[in-house]
Amino acid sequence: MEFFERQWRTYREIVDHDWMQHRGITTAATEALRSWMAQHPERRGKALLLDLGCGDLALMGPVFGGLGLGSYVGVDLTAQVLPLARAALGRSAFDVSLHHGDVSTFIATQHDVDLVHASLVLHHLSDDDKAVFLTDLHRAVRPDGAFVWADVFREPDEARADYVARYAERIRRDWYAINDDDREAIVTHMSTFDFPADREEIVYTARQAGWDWQWLWQGRHQAEAVALLTPAV
Repeated sequence: MEFFERQWRTYREIVDHDWMQHRGITTAATEALRSWMAQHPERRGKALLLDLGCGDLALMGPVFGGLGLGSYVGVDLTAQVLPLARAALGRSAFDVSLHHGDVSTFIATQHDVDLVHASLVLHHLSDDDKAVFLTDLHRAVRPDGAFVWADVFREPDEARADYVARYAERIRRDWYAINDDDREAIVTHMSTFDFPADREEIVYTARQAGWDWQWLWQGRHQAEAVALLTPAV
């Protein structure tokens, strides 16, 4: 628990200082989710939203609460965040189900999902695993559903090592409120576990899995971005 609390304090510093552009991501994702609900009034009070890597829902909890959902399913690999997520949703007017587990494994068991939201989690998957994930998710989502994907992406033809190097420089230069040891721990984690997709290659991969792709927002650092994926007709 002590380790989690230290890690979570670092994460909150990142969010509060907007170093990974959570504000822009949240705004773009919110607009996309609200737009889908407005276009599908028949699903109001019925829509199922699957939130992959839900975290503590400090930013998105109020958004989800105002969508007019029928049910919400959140999944996260860190069990300690789930009580925080439950508290952030408050006395919701829809069914809430929270699960501790791996998002790729979880989606393979889902079906008839209206909306999917994933923020800054899928870059931990390898390119091959992303392809499998997108195929499995396509099977789980209704033909008129949508997937709002917020994440970090590499520039076209940018090597992973080059991406990691420039992002590490950004952390060391700009993330001033975090001490040196914690900054280096973040760089080490990123160097080991982050595999952001090439932003052109992932569009092709998604199309191969049956998705249409639309970029909704791209941040100023050539990394963070939000896309809307819908099942191809």
